[in-house]
Amino acid sequence: MTRLRGWLLVAVALGGVGSCSESSGPVAGLLTVSLTTPNAGADNAILFSVAGPQALTSVTAARGLRVFAQPLAPSTNFAVTGTLTNGAVVTIGVADTRKPSQYAVTVQAVAAQDFQLRPLSGYSLTVSP
Repeated sequence: MTRLRGWLLVAVALGGVGSCSESSGPVAGLLTVSLTTPNAGADNAILFSVAGPQALTSVTAARGLRVFAQPLAPSTNFAVTGTLTNGAVVTIGVADTRKPSQYAVTVQAVAAQDFQLRPLSGYSLTVSP
């Protein structure tokens, strides 16, 4: 009986070690979508899309901005309004934060404070942890 108990303890210990070392699975969480603009403080709206391997789980506007979105999907369009500067525009909930490069962001339109559309050269978006 003691021998069986000893093997049982070894099996439990090995099983516990194996489960602790399994860190290869996805890590859900938030990524930040940041804007680079040649007109910091002079733009009031941006339309962009985020495409990734799975549907986004959430979206939150950065402080001082408002975000409008279609139902969250693997490819989702967003409109963000407010005074746009260089830096974060939204945070997005994703299934795996360790792979931000799997999310492509595309600027579709930018409007100045007078609602006139701007040329898109000089604008870019990045996704980072």
